[in-house]
Amino acid sequence: MFNFSTNVGGAEFSNPIFTASGCAGSGKELSQFFDISRLGAIVTKSIMIKPRSGRATPRMAETPSGMLNSIGLQGPGIDQFLAIDVAWLREQGVKIIVSIAGESVEDYAVLARKLRSVPGISALEVNISCPNVENRGQVFACHPKTARAAIEAVRRNVGGELPIIAKLTPDVTSIVEIAEEVIAAGADALALINTVLGMVIDTNTMRPKLAGKTGGLSGPAIRPIAVRAIYQIHEAMPHVKILGMGGVTSGRSALELILAGASAISVGTATFGDPTAAMKIKDELEKELIAHGFDSVREAVGYAHRDEGNL
Repeated sequence: MFNFSTNVGGAEFSNPIFTASGCAGSGKELSQFFDISRLGAIVTKSIMIKPRSGRATPRMAETPSGMLNSIGLQGPGIDQFLAIDVAWLREQGVKIIVSIAGESVEDYAVLARKLRSVPGISALEVNISCPNVENRGQVFACHPKTARAAIEAVRRNVGGELPIIAKLTPDVTSIVEIAEEVIAAGADALALINTVLGMVIDTNTMRPKLAGKTGGLSGPAIRPIAVRAIYQIHEAMPHVKILGMGGVTSGRSALELILAGASAISVGTATFGDPTAAMKIKDELEKELIAHGFDSVREAVGYAHRDEGNL
């Protein structure tokens, strides 16, 4: 019998298809289209300490094989999020991964303390791919020291209560070096990859299309970057579990990330075109794995790394 379960950072999930942070809110929108408890987990939009209105509009722009977004982490703030969103998710019987983001190391510490004893949470996704106001706006995950500091703050304040999944940006010289730092700092797993920094200029107005000028590129255009990053980190750190994401639109593209080394997959941009995309990808992935002769998801993780002599 095929085993579709997986493990990420010590947490067990019934299947490897999750939502991607920022692409499905906290699941209420998707619940209109299918039973969200059938997914492996709901990864919430990255939540911050205080409510945020986000960036000025326009915030989104289509690109070839993808889209740019510059939302600015709009959200209700942690207190309202816990009272409304997490409470609702618990009622749905879903596995919950709360994504958090901060502007300073102390922000991450405060968020970790608030979440430490909240029932029903399976893991924390620590989004360190956002600007650090203490370091002139530099993204935490772009430097080993700031990446380590943010993860250490979360680990120190959450104790051993919850697995930590560090979400990394591919916009670095060596993503393996950053990965090694955050694992040493206490992360249990990695989320790869966040969006790639990009820009679109309207040739009619001859101005940037986004009000914030630059934005995060997502969709099929970045899948080869995701595959490369996942493959490199799995090769360097085969014991570290990876939540893979970046341009997954089908069971076959999900399989590609798993073969590279991902133990689970987050589906994001595809849901904008089809709200049922994650469920379709889940069904397609299971069929793909069986068709390739695998008895479980875990058997396929990192299969592309096998020795040529074992082909």
